[in-house]
Amino acid sequence: MPVEISIVVPMYNESANVAPLVTEMVRIFAGETRAWELVLVDDASTDSTWQEILKAQAGDARVRGLRHQNNRGQSASVWTGITSSNSPVICTLDGDLQNDPAELPRMIVLLDQDTLDFVSGRRTQRQDSVVRKFSSAVARTARLWVLGHDFADTGCALRAFRRSVLQGVFPFNGVHRFLPILVAGNGHRCREIPVNHRPRVAGVSKYGVWNRLGRGLFDLIGVRWCLSRRLLPEKTTDSRSSGE
Repeated sequence: MPVEISIVVPMYNESANVAPLVTEMVRIFAGETRAWELVLVDDASTDSTWQEILKAQAGDARVRGLRHQNNRGQSASVWTGITSSNSPVICTLDGDLQNDPAELPRMIVLLDQDTLDFVSGRRTQRQDSVVRKFSSAVARTARLWVLGHDFADTGCALRAFRRSVLQGVFPFNGVHRFLPILVAGNGHRCREIPVNHRPRVAGVSKYGVWNRLGRGLFDLIGVRWCLSRRLLPEKTTDSRSSGE
């Protein structure tokens, strides 16, 4: 049976979270009639993350492990998972268990019921430090001012979308932060919905002020240029079908 839903999870030094994540996903998708897979992408972890992924894969055929030989970052890991799958529907979430996987079935349903192309989470009651919350608020203001799109929480990795929306989106280091904006800018139907956010119970955060806020603001320049120069599909008349 062809896989219809791919759930892509980037992981870096998250060995303690692999088994709990797989257990949650199996429970949450127990009632899903469509074939699904869990794609765990190890970004060259220095702990036993890869070994834990292999154990999970041996225990459940729906788990698939991919491993970078060199540390490439979150965007590269997400893109590796996406391009290594073929399903029409893709979901993403972080591997730290702060994103609640229980939100994904609801997001997938919205794609069909509300004829949406992209559903993105907005973390409510965020279980993060004051610094991380402040940096997110600054980044949101900057995105609205520079790009003209007001997504409240593009840093939320909890998403469900159709593979077709990726046409015309180019991969770059940082694309995971701007994916909703790039997709909306290409004319696709997007919605941001409130989702549950949980405290981290194992491992440590890989983001600080610079690689979260500083680099994100720097990337705004490139994304603004891209959006201003993009070529959108144009309505045309075909002489062969019009009889001219």
